[in-house]
Amino acid sequence: MLLSGKRGMVVGVANKRSIAWAIAKKAADEGAQVALSYQNERLGDNVRELAQEIKDPLLVQMDVGSDSQIVMAFDNIRKQWDRIDFLVHAVAYAPRHALDGRFVETSREDFRVAQDISAYSLAALSRAAQPLMTDGGSIVTLSYLGSERVVPHYNVMGVAKASLEASVRYLAYDLGESNIRVNAVSVGPIKTLAASGISGFGSMLRHHRTRAPLQKDVEIEEVADAAVFLLSGMGRGITGQVIYVDGGYNIMAD
Repeated sequence: MLLSGKRGMVVGVANKRSIAWAIAKKAADEGAQVALSYQNERLGDNVRELAQEIKDPLLVQMDVGSDSQIVMAFDNIRKQWDRIDFLVHAVAYAPRHALDGRFVETSREDFRVAQDISAYSLAALSRAAQPLMTDGGSIVTLSYLGSERVVPHYNVMGVAKASLEASVRYLAYDLGESNIRVNAVSVGPIKTLAASGISGFGSMLRHHRTRAPLQKDVEIEEVADAAVFLLSGMGRGITGQVIYVDGGYNIMAD
């Protein structure tokens, strides 16, 4: 029960195949009380159905692209809880057409959207969460190796993930004095709704399986385990880091 007595918010649950949902469920299994956010009523139906599988969930509507909705969501949490101990940021988005073709053809608007939703939202959520982390806390976000290496068809999302990882380091510095840790988990390719928007994803999976030292696909439960470790007291000395859960693929030259 690594998170017994802890409370936290998980942002980014879309369906039962979401990495965010795997983390939320693992956190609940480890004793945490979990708040789940949903972007709109359409997605809220999925989240409400999933929430029935965990004990005493708290549901809040929040679009991370809206500062006012972020403030309202955390105000709603404050009315229910006196504090939170962790925040999971599992949100990323770029228009699908921006993942086709060449990065050099990325429009200004597509670049802005990718940065806003995939990277800036971490800073916005951290700022809103800080006052509720009265006894310190842990913030975890999700990244991918495309932040530091060229992955064909990842395009503007790779640049956004690079920005996200830099944000982790700056936030870790800013929030360290409040005993709030900020880390990222860099995840190998997993079949999720978000991954379905990447052209050639099946080939990416096969290549990863062949080249990774562990020679297998990354399991979503492995990511959830790593995230919960960072959220728990077991990770209390770790901040500003990118932890790879990719079967070791990141150490390979190709």
